[in-house]
Amino acid sequence: MTISLSEFQERRARLLSQCEPNSICIVAASSLVTRSNDTEYPFRQNSDFWYLTGFNEPNAFLILSNNAFFKYDGASPAVEKETSSMIFVQASDAHAEIWHGRRLGVDNAANKLGTDLAFDVDDIDEELVDIIDGHKHLYFSFDADPLVESTISAALAECRNAPKQSRVAPSNMHDIQPLLHAMRLLKSDAEIMIMQRAADISAMAHVRAMIFCQPGKFEYQLEAEIHHEFAMQSARSPAYGTIVGSGENACILHYTENADELSSGDLVLIDAGCELEGYAADITRTFPVNGKFSPVQKVLYQLVLDSQHAALEQLKPGNTISQAMQACVRVIVEGLVELGILSGSIEKNIEKETWRSYFMHGLGHWLGLDVHDVGIYKIDNADRPLEVGMVMTVEPGIYIPVSANVDDKFKGIGIRIEDDIVITVGGNHIMTSKVPKAVSEIEALMAS
Repeated sequence: MTISLSEFQERRARLLSQCEPNSICIVAASSLVTRSNDTEYPFRQNSDFWYLTGFNEPNAFLILSNNAFFKYDGASPAVEKETSSMIFVQASDAHAEIWHGRRLGVDNAANKLGTDLAFDVDDIDEELVDIIDGHKHLYFSFDADPLVESTISAALAECRNAPKQSRVAPSNMHDIQPLLHAMRLLKSDAEIMIMQRAADISAMAHVRAMIFCQPGKFEYQLEAEIHHEFAMQSARSPAYGTIVGSGENACILHYTENADELSSGDLVLIDAGCELEGYAADITRTFPVNGKFSPVQKVLYQLVLDSQHAALEQLKPGNTISQAMQACVRVIVEGLVELGILSGSIEKNIEKETWRSYFMHGLGHWLGLDVHDVGIYKIDNADRPLEVGMVMTVEPGIYIPVSANVDDKFKGIGIRIEDDIVITVGGNHIMTSKVPKAVSEIEALMAS
């Protein structure tokens, strides 16, 4: 684990400091999800829980309190301090561990995860009633799994319905996500280091796919090359469904069938990124199957690349994604008008958004523990200014379906170029620069 225990503890303390006085916070881990019959999908931890613990087992609860007088009698010895943290985990079970793998266990959890206390998760229903008693505010995810929600609701009901025992249930409910997600939006140095490594691994995979590519191979074979590189570099999972779309398939934004044969004269669009220690990379490159751009492909490709460069110049502290999008769109519109794909004046096309027929998505999105990471894009209905430590994608594209009313030579061409950047004091740093994107660089690599 690259992120230190002290950083996880600092995150928890920072979260509590933003909560109302006399608050209790509950954050739950993910559960296993059935794939078929008695097999499960590979486990993927809840991103918020991972952000606060770095713990990668299912069926766990993190509970935090900032009640200065909180003293939990269920503990031995009882803990009395300004803030308190406890973790509920699966107990050690020799039989279960033979079949399903090692567990951290209750005895090791507090020390390993840096909490004050640790308990068996099988006792959560009983213990939670006593833990929430006396707190005025309760923070939890309003989008919680139904089983988690029912656990919290049952504890609240029991606490409320026990006046003879002098229990006092929290009277104010708060969604914990806005606080947590605002924290997650600004990446620490340790997070950026992991994300840079994820970007480097993903770049190597894209390079490998370019070198492997040739007419007669299949989209799924390029996908296999990419996933193999991920795994060989210690990133066993893609961050999302890998897209390998050749020819007309590149005009389908989230094409994941990856089944067709690669044809000479076509472009192939690959959108793929690995997940490393929970953090995602997200890269798109478009290149010729036979290693050589045709004149029409080269013109459209360079137009997309120029639009990305225009956007990157605007992505710096104090500016907004909207400003970068405007710069990107102007370059695309100017190019499409010059090529005769759009008609009329540049300003009219921008005003009427005619370009959306060929560039229908946004410029990019936040990136982090989720590939489409958390964090709001507007504050009080105004575009959010960029800040140092934000990580995002920059991914302009042009997609001309075969049904478009344009010259036949443009039809069926889909191009997207996507990089991951971190906002820095001086502007931005492109984390994914190790995979080529200039026409000459791509052609030279594939010729080699």
